[in-house]
Amino acid sequence: MPIRKSTPHVNQNEGLIFERSSRGRIGYDLPALDVPAADLSVALGSNNVREQIDDFPEVSEMDVVRHFTRLSSWNYSIDAGMYPLGSCTMKYNPKINERVARLEGIAETHPLAPELLIQGNLEILKTLGDLLAEVTGMDAVSLQPPAGASGELAGVMMIRACLTERGNPRQKVLIPDSAHGTNPASAVIAGYEVESLKSDVHGCVSLEALGAAMSDDVAALMLTNPNTLGIFEKNISRITEIVHQRGGLVYMDGANLNALMGLTRPGDFGIDVMHMNLHKTMSTPHGGGGPGAGPVAIKNVLAPYLPYPVVEQNSQGKYFLNHDRPFSIGKVKAFYGNFGTLVRALCYILANGPEGLRETSSVAVLNANYIKHKLRDYYDLPYDEPVLHEVVFSNKKQAPQHISVMDIAKRLMDYGFHPPTVAFPLIVPGALMIEPTETEGKEELDLFIDAMKEIAAEAESNPDLLHHAPHTTRIKRLDEVQAARRPILRWKP
Repeated sequence: MPIRKSTPHVNQNEGLIFERSSRGRIGYDLPALDVPAADLSVALGSNNVREQIDDFPEVSEMDVVRHFTRLSSWNYSIDAGMYPLGSCTMKYNPKINERVARLEGIAETHPLAPELLIQGNLEILKTLGDLLAEVTGMDAVSLQPPAGASGELAGVMMIRACLTERGNPRQKVLIPDSAHGTNPASAVIAGYEVESLKSDVHGCVSLEALGAAMSDDVAALMLTNPNTLGIFEKNISRITEIVHQRGGLVYMDGANLNALMGLTRPGDFGIDVMHMNLHKTMSTPHGGGGPGAGPVAIKNVLAPYLPYPVVEQNSQGKYFLNHDRPFSIGKVKAFYGNFGTLVRALCYILANGPEGLRETSSVAVLNANYIKHKLRDYYDLPYDEPVLHEVVFSNKKQAPQHISVMDIAKRLMDYGFHPPTVAFPLIVPGALMIEPTETEGKEELDLFIDAMKEIAAEAESNPDLLHHAPHTTRIKRLDEVQAARRPILRWKP
């Protein structure tokens, strides 16, 4: 038997913190007031002040520490093992970057502080923007968008502003069926109609379909490259040429930049605007809703429309926020992006340098292709093309045993791994989307591969084992439909 990543072990049960509550038990000891007590009802309003919070748990410091320590032992994280969520790029985040982001002058700066008092912070923003422009081959960058979808929306809004200024706003955006899932929503919110382009037999944009769809009413093509199959659009230069010849612009979803940085630059193959997910590619622990950052990079054709303010440097070398941009699409964030995430990204780039970024992409590509080679005989490979950072299998070989992609994912948890992305991309029925990133060494990859092989064997010999998985986790299989339709998100006595 191969070595397994997980083994049965003792972990402690834990109730709710409310169930540990005991009247009068406290975890602090404050000295008596030596000044008059403030009347909170004046400051906060009498309706917002209560003398006693009856449903708040009363616990000791030891109760609190043990409660959350035990709960933390139930979690799975990238620091515990491989997290192969395709397209999400869940990778190791160097701890030194966390320390820098928490420095007092960085973490505690007020967003409305005068510019003269935050010259160092503004220099961080300007330096990061310049470096991201260099990495992507673009001319300018806005760091404002706080997430990838926000960067998409900002990019499409700049396209609309540019074409409106030309007197030809157009009405339609073309989106390949292999694009990232948020692209259609961003285009619709920006006021466009969406037309889907079907992929060809190689999983790429069909030049024929693009040529037929590219009319004078098309404002832009929004594509993801490498796409959600992990395949690089080998005809990308021809694709951008077709769009530009008909007066359109090309938006590229940069969610998969982890496969490209240091190897090629989107600006060099004709991209007009793109966003980057810094939380995925450049070192911020994310998931569960945040934190994130989705800077948008543009070519000069869109420079007048960048969100304001833009960090600039005057003739005396001082940094300032330029709000005087009459063609700007305006602000897309209340202040200036998620600053801590931007600091981590700058640390990541400076620590790696050009060679390090190139090695990061190269190892991510190597790892994905290693998994593809090792598992291709055990799981269906719907598009047998060279892949970059991720590989997409399907459950087609297991389907005759009535094994769903969810059965495979749940069973993988018994082997100590977080499941990969399932049921996406939509162009692959029963998709298993695996992205190992550059984080994983061969030992961890082999453990994952062995687990997937065993699951394939179990699907043949004992399908029921998969139907009721997971078996060894603290929480067994949930009713996910019910959880989505009727979520219970707070405790009630």
